[in-house]
Amino acid sequence: MIIKLLYIGNKLASHGNTETSIEILGRFLEVEGYEMYYASSYKNKIARMLDMIFKTIQYSRKVEYVLIDVYSTQNFWFALLSSQLCRILKLKYISILHGGNLPERINNNFFISKLIFNNSYKNSAPSRYLYEIFKKANYKNVVYIPNTINIENYSFKERENLVPRLLWVRSFSTIYNPIMAIKVLSRLKKDFPNAKLCMVGPDKENLIDEYKLLAKELNVEVEFTGKLAKEEWIKLSEDYNVFINTTNFDNTPLSVIEAMALGLPVVSTNVGGIPFLLSNNENGLLVDVNDSEAMAGAIKTLFSNRIFYETIVSNARNKSETFDWNVVKMDWSEILK
Repeated sequence: MIIKLLYIGNKLASHGNTETSIEILGRFLEVEGYEMYYASSYKNKIARMLDMIFKTIQYSRKVEYVLIDVYSTQNFWFALLSSQLCRILKLKYISILHGGNLPERINNNFFISKLIFNNSYKNSAPSRYLYEIFKKANYKNVVYIPNTINIENYSFKERENLVPRLLWVRSFSTIYNPIMAIKVLSRLKKDFPNAKLCMVGPDKENLIDEYKLLAKELNVEVEFTGKLAKEEWIKLSEDYNVFINTTNFDNTPLSVIEAMALGLPVVSTNVGGIPFLLSNNENGLLVDVNDSEAMAGAIKTLFSNRIFYETIVSNARNKSETFDWNVVKMDWSEILK
């Protein structure tokens, strides 16, 4: 029997946004033979919300489960509306937890969070961080199912590490602190005059001109590519030898897992779910939030010891292989059987 699923989330890659779980996980599930319906790809938030309501009602007698992406920002309210509609229609729904700031949301909106998560068939946490947070908050039916990649799409490459060539891949949003990346490059220039930085991602908050001005003021050259398709930035990554993650809040970012799979050592801020993904000085390097000096120092350490660099890279690749779809799909099969 073919299992039919409705996936509710922000399916906005066609509008220039970065792919999210609804596109990535949805595609994997389709390959496994699940029949998928989606809501919603409307850019306008009101239209997207109405489409979520309509599709939930439309497919209520067709699907076995509803998957709902739950974020900590405004889209949290989409999840509330969708989950309560599922309850009315007696549909089993699975809350897929996202966003490093979700713990603050469940504390600040205690009653509403209970309405969503206490009534979920399962609460799927893509990081050990969120799994532990939700267990401590006494939510039931919490399962750990990590974000996933197809490891075959990520060719491991050995890189020379004479001069830092930094790669940053994220949406240009203040919560991801792109300014820190530019400041890190400025600090590195004192020891590595030929260091470079490439920043990849869509300009979600129309701040790109501000970042370009900062680079000019600090007298550093930064390449801003805009949004690239996954295949494009993976190809681009071959010219770089360290991946930096400067975020203020985080869960388990797929871009970091991808960098680990590609053979790029990762230097990241030590926030949210990151320390559950990266162990400092073992398969990555961790620094405090907004500490550009510490991040520059960590990169210098990487480039002063070739053996250390190679050890970090090798351990990171091994870790990334645990996120391969052929491993993770068994967890989804278990709860969707």
